[in-house]
Amino acid sequence: IILKQNNSFYFDKTPKGTTLEAVKLAIEVGYRHIDGALMYFNEHEVGQAIREKIADGTLKREDIFYCGKLWNTFHPPELVRAALQQTLKTLQLDYVDLYIIEMPIAFKPGETFFPKDENGKCLYHETDLCATWEALEACKEAGLTKSLGVSNFNKRQLELILKKPGLKHRPVSNQVECHPYFTQPKLLEYCQQNNILVVGYSPLGTSRDASWVNLACPPMLEDELLVSIAHKHKKTPAQVALRFNIQRGVAVIPKSFNPHHIKDNFQVFDFSLSDAEMKAILGLNKNIRFVELPMWSDHPEYPFNDSY
Repeated sequence: IILKQNNSFYFDKTPKGTTLEAVKLAIEVGYRHIDGALMYFNEHEVGQAIREKIADGTLKREDIFYCGKLWNTFHPPELVRAALQQTLKTLQLDYVDLYIIEMPIAFKPGETFFPKDENGKCLYHETDLCATWEALEACKEAGLTKSLGVSNFNKRQLELILKKPGLKHRPVSNQVECHPYFTQPKLLEYCQQNNILVVGYSPLGTSRDASWVNLACPPMLEDELLVSIAHKHKKTPAQVALRFNIQRGVAVIPKSFNPHHIKDNFQVFDFSLSDAEMKAILGLNKNIRFVELPMWSDHPEYPFNDSY
């Protein structure tokens, strides 16, 4: 299966109505790969936008590539199918094109997505990635998803799945942070060797929220090299950053609700970066994540302790 690298759009929790209009505009612009999740709390608007654009003849269901995610509180095998069915019910779709494990760490199942004890510490749950994967395989065989993948998995965790006895369906993708300041060369090489597509989130950097973002990593789009290359091509630094990953074979999912940015982020197919420019941008790698998620760093399966 091929993720539409040129048509990707990413959503998270937003004010009511914002997602509906953003998705409709994105589809009109040409985006076809929509990256969502149950825990973004806006799949009802994503589904409505898709249905409206199908109804007005803009596209057919098979033209959309929708990626849904299994949240951390639904890792027990008996909860996996119900979680996916909730996504389908919310979207009002019969299937998703890709369903991925959002994080390789499990939280205590229950009514809240972020269970905590009386001291505010996150309540974890025993993690069995292979058992969770088998439940995902059953969802694929039931026709609820066309393909399966993972997110934020390191090499060791990918190998747990790939070397699982009786594996029926391999992960087709691994969604991870990837941009000029964090190029993921070793993980990218490993995934490519195993025919796993790397989907890069935060391809433009991310917000400056100190509660979950590493502020030691400077604002990427202000980098002098990116600005210079953008000026040469009469593009923006954001467009250069997106083009850089696309030329490396990484699918990019830029997130925006700004109509101007939604349109700009799609204008990355009328220019190419030279080998020298690609090499120079690769040299920007700082091996520093924007998205560290330190609040979960004591979990046994916290994925960012390994080198890759």
